[in-house]
Amino acid sequence: MSTGLRFKRVLLKLSGEVLAGEQHLGLDREAILSYARQVAELAKAGFEVGVVLGGGNFWRGRMAPYMDQVNADSMGMLATIMNGIAFADALRTQDDQAAVLMTSISLPQFAELFVASRAIEHLEDGKVVIFAGGTGNPFFTTDSAAALRGLQIRADVVLKGTMTDGVYDSDPRKNPQAKRFSSITFTEALKRDLKVMDATAFSLCRDHNLPVYVFNVTVPGNLRKVVIEGENLGTLVKEEMQ
Repeated sequence: MSTGLRFKRVLLKLSGEVLAGEQHLGLDREAILSYARQVAELAKAGFEVGVVLGGGNFWRGRMAPYMDQVNADSMGMLATIMNGIAFADALRTQDDQAAVLMTSISLPQFAELFVASRAIEHLEDGKVVIFAGGTGNPFFTTDSAAALRGLQIRADVVLKGTMTDGVYDSDPRKNPQAKRFSSITFTEALKRDLKVMDATAFSLCRDHNLPVYVFNVTVPGNLRKVVIEGENLGTLVKEEMQ
């Protein structure tokens, strides 16, 4: 079964947790190289790939409940930049796949400052562009950053790589009878409060007609199957279903 979408430019969202692998904290060498290998495969196949990374493998605001949220979120943004530096280097080990790290915060010693037109130029040149630093503002998740960057680079789809194989009508970890949707509208997902992405990210994608595809990125080969082979392994979230 096909997703019904044709991809050229994709925005992949990866949580920090998947980069930690089984150790659940920090960076796991095999995990990060595995994802870099899969992303490089897409780029070498002619797809334009942007990547937004979370930072939960290093820091989450709830780890220090005594902190002011603005400061805690600022630390989270820095955590995503550390992941971005590591992921860019991992990509370059894959037959010298070109990679550019762009951040929402000015850190010229480490990365380019995000400019949408420049990011599109890098993508068109065959470089994987990693977007770190979230939106550059507190109170916004990296899901919101993925939606925002996806719109700014005019991506065909946001690929939400998770540890589950799509969107369910209830938590499959708690309910063995939970039903997975092969497709659902943003409006229905918000109405059901399914919490696939935060409401801000979902609303941005819905209002600007940017599809979101949710799938299990931890299974090796799934990224290739979704993007290159067009298989429907997860859930397509799109406002107007065909």
